[in-house]
Amino acid sequence: LSPQAQQRCEGCDSLFGEYYCDICHLFDRDKKQYHCEECGICRIGPKEDFFHCSKCNLCLSLSLRGKHKCIENVSRQDCPICLEDIHTSRVGAHVLPCGHLLHRTCYDEMLKEGYRCPLCMHSALDMTRYWRQLDNEVAQTPMPTEYQNMMVEILCNDCNARSTVQFHLLGMKCKNCESYNTAQDGRCRLPLEEQ
Repeated sequence: LSPQAQQRCEGCDSLFGEYYCDICHLFDRDKKQYHCEECGICRIGPKEDFFHCSKCNLCLSLSLRGKHKCIENVSRQDCPICLEDIHTSRVGAHVLPCGHLLHRTCYDEMLKEGYRCPLCMHSALDMTRYWRQLDNEVAQTPMPTEYQNMMVEILCNDCNARSTVQFHLLGMKCKNCESYNTAQDGRCRLPLEEQ
């Protein structure tokens, strides 16, 4: 008869781990772990603070219930920053407004260098205050004469709208959502009346 994995030794009654999962056969110190049937693994809890999003296929903080954009099986992708697995990581996942996931620690590091999702370039946090500051800077920074009437086509990374706006070195504002998270989508050109 082979011995069964269990929390205590049958012979001496020694405790192998404060936490034991008889499905995963995981022994650990108590970190308020719980086994999630849908994830198929043990998660660090407490369980009362999390729910399993069946579309994202991941346990998420209760604060995100009904407040995150779901992407089917997004947890089965690697973190785009460190390229390590998100689903089985002991580091919690951070859900970006676009629905993509990063490790919480990778998200914090990303914010030191930029503000955009590394996968879709959507703003990773509310940039409204910064965009209003940029409005002021653009208004106070005249362009050189040769660029003053230059128009450019842009694509907004936040709302995906295309528009034609006045070219400015500091940034070009989306006409649809007023974001400066835009990319030039074509050559600069003069307005028709000046061509």
